[in-house]
Amino acid sequence: MSAQPISLRSTGRVRRRKMVNRLAEAFALLAAFSAIAVLVIVVASVFRRGAGALSWDFLTKTPVTFGETGGGIANAIVGSAILVGIGALIAIPTGIRVSLYVNEFARPSVKRVVRLSLDVLNGVPSIVIGIFVFSLLVVGHNQSAWAGGVALAIIMLPLIARSTQEVLELVPGHLREASLALGVSRWRTVLSVVLPTAVGGIMTGATLAVARAAGETAPLLFTSSIAGTTVSTDVRHAVASIPVTIFTYAEAPDPALNDQAWAAAFVLISFVLVLSLVSRAAIGRTRRKLGDDR
Repeated sequence: MSAQPISLRSTGRVRRRKMVNRLAEAFALLAAFSAIAVLVIVVASVFRRGAGALSWDFLTKTPVTFGETGGGIANAIVGSAILVGIGALIAIPTGIRVSLYVNEFARPSVKRVVRLSLDVLNGVPSIVIGIFVFSLLVVGHNQSAWAGGVALAIIMLPLIARSTQEVLELVPGHLREASLALGVSRWRTVLSVVLPTAVGGIMTGATLAVARAAGETAPLLFTSSIAGTTVSTDVRHAVASIPVTIFTYAEAPDPALNDQAWAAAFVLISFVLVLSLVSRAAIGRTRRKLGDDR
């Protein structure tokens, strides 16, 4: 009995699979272009509405008094940098340490409790966090940049911790085993092997958290909204911020202030974009040092 010849021609099933594969690729490509298109439309719309108010004076001068024209948001830019800086200095080290403990040292029961707590905290509305910090640090005192920074840190903390946990779980276990087999202690393995391997993902999560906190308005309304029009770096007093400035100017009856609100929104978007590009550049540099060509 002779063997049946093997045909290399495409059958109906193979052609159907190829067609479904191409259709899926087309839908994925369409989704990617849709996301990019939405970003371009948003950025272009904000820029078009705020282009008339954008200038060097807008970035370097403080708001003018009532009845005058011009002015800028220099005080809000400095204030936002202070607020986000305080929040990042608190949230990033704390979030990374929590993740290292949960992923590398904690018992499974403790790990589940901490993860659930972080997920619940991540779902708490930002205005509730603002009220909590208001009752904790503002009642009986004054609004301050410190209180605003703490509110932003609470918002950033669960994002950084959960994203870091997900990245640490992707680190291959054989790297830890190889280090431990050489007699290296557990904590030294975590600092010398696990962290450098996961640093790219950790920085990405931290960048996303900072970008989200930079645009939060509700917590700052309760903690750092009654501020002067001058540039201030005193964290014991309230400082201006870009989100609160956008909120205030957008509700103003003056069309010039409405235009400045759009211009401030474009500045905020540009800050997030620059932050993302710097983060990607730092990640690429870290990967090259670690010999990762991906």
